[in-house]
Amino acid sequence: MNALDRVIGYFSPERAYRRARFRAATETFAYDGAKSGRRTDGWLAAGGDANTEVGASLISLRNRSRDLLRNNPYASKAIAELVGNTVGTGIVPQAKTGTPALDKIIDGEWLYFAENCDPGGQLDFYGMQALIVRTTAESGDGIVRFRPRLAQDNFRVPLQLQVLEGDFLDISRTMGVATGHIVQGVQFNLYGQRESYWLYNYHPGGVYMLNLRSGLESQAVPAAQVMHTYCILRPGQVRGVPWLAPVMLAMRDLDDYRDAERMRKKTEACLAGIVTRPEGSGGLPLGARSTDPKTGNTLERMYPGMIEYLKPGEDIKFNAPSPAGGYRDYLMTELQGIGAGIDVPYELLSGDLSNVNYSSYRAGMLGFRNAIEAFRWLTLIPMYCRPTWRRFIDTLVFIGKIPEANYGVQWTAPKFESVDPLKDAMAELKRIRTGTLTLSEAIAQNGYDPEKQLQEIKRMNELLDELQIILDCDPRKVNDKGVEQSTDRGETPAPPAKQTGMVKHSARQWDSPTRSYTS
Repeated sequence: MNALDRVIGYFSPERAYRRARFRAATETFAYDGAKSGRRTDGWLAAGGDANTEVGASLISLRNRSRDLLRNNPYASKAIAELVGNTVGTGIVPQAKTGTPALDKIIDGEWLYFAENCDPGGQLDFYGMQALIVRTTAESGDGIVRFRPRLAQDNFRVPLQLQVLEGDFLDISRTMGVATGHIVQGVQFNLYGQRESYWLYNYHPGGVYMLNLRSGLESQAVPAAQVMHTYCILRPGQVRGVPWLAPVMLAMRDLDDYRDAERMRKKTEACLAGIVTRPEGSGGLPLGARSTDPKTGNTLERMYPGMIEYLKPGEDIKFNAPSPAGGYRDYLMTELQGIGAGIDVPYELLSGDLSNVNYSSYRAGMLGFRNAIEAFRWLTLIPMYCRPTWRRFIDTLVFIGKIPEANYGVQWTAPKFESVDPLKDAMAELKRIRTGTLTLSEAIAQNGYDPEKQLQEIKRMNELLDELQIILDCDPRKVNDKGVEQSTDRGETPAPPAKQTGMVKHSARQWDSPTRSYTS
């Protein structure tokens, strides 16, 4: 009881009792994680909003993330796997306006734009996709500026994209303004819509591009000219955090442990001989003697097959360092935890496939692929791909290539590579035959455009028929057992198998060209 409770208890014990009872009731937490005590001592948990917590930590997290990527092989491997599986060879768009002639024009212009959209001329649009994903993973933010080009620049599609690191966005600029407010370099209007981005005129960490006239300063760039890519983890979050944030300390500690183990192994590999002589150090040398030119110390060397006879009373002893075990088990356990923190399976992170088979590896990859798909379709495409496509279409309208804006588009992501292609293909075939997957969806899942794929199949079939070639892979002519099937040339199909006792079915046959099923 505090002093006030004791005073109240002196005049009214009943009221003092009720106060103590209610205080005890309010301090009883149903969740263990909310209780105070020995187990939670030193557990400091911030209670700020997303922007308060990110703003105080982003610069340090960003710098440490880059340091890990430069020096830690597992950090570099994790980001490489995330970028490679997300983008692969590129998430490809195809116009879907409902007008084939218009689609053909747009797709033709896109090929030129995709090849020439980098102001530096080093990457195409799909290479820039990979760069923006890597920048987002490494720094938390990826910034892309639209760069319209003038007529005299002689660009067929006068539009380019400039990728910037998140450092360009002035995190220190947080204030209220007459028309809204600015949070960590992003300006909002009174309705919460993004109006502009405050970008530095050059990278704040650069040392070779100092502007002596104006120094380092940020300027407002209209939001319509900027794409900001980051993972939104909390409502109202304005800036992103590096993807390695949950595992930075673990990776740093693992680096220190690996260095210590490496030094231990060097020590274990050392062989030292200690010679004991009755006459002291002035006796004759045991092996070939030389002098270290740097230290001046006397060195004695022993060679393989050397036989040396010691004098009476002389003795030689060698050290026998004891090896330390458990390194692999500890490393595996730590990498499993690190992989869980960044949604990368242990097998991809370490390259260790010694303890997996087809089923376990495929099951372990399901969660990873779900995370990749979520980032593709919920972050990368809405924040980067789709705004680029809309600006591209608007540019075509502006230069008169198409009459009006139609933003219809289909994005096709690269397929995930199969561990066992035959098993996956059979499973896909059964899903198509049972109606749970359409042929168009199956083709799209493999990273191809369904219409183009079917048109190509039709073209190849017509060419094979014209040249009278029958391939073993042609399902119109040959079944999956390699047996030639009946055709339109008057050939008689094989009779059905006789049924005796248990029902037996003959080989499945497809009649060309209607592909009717018979058994």
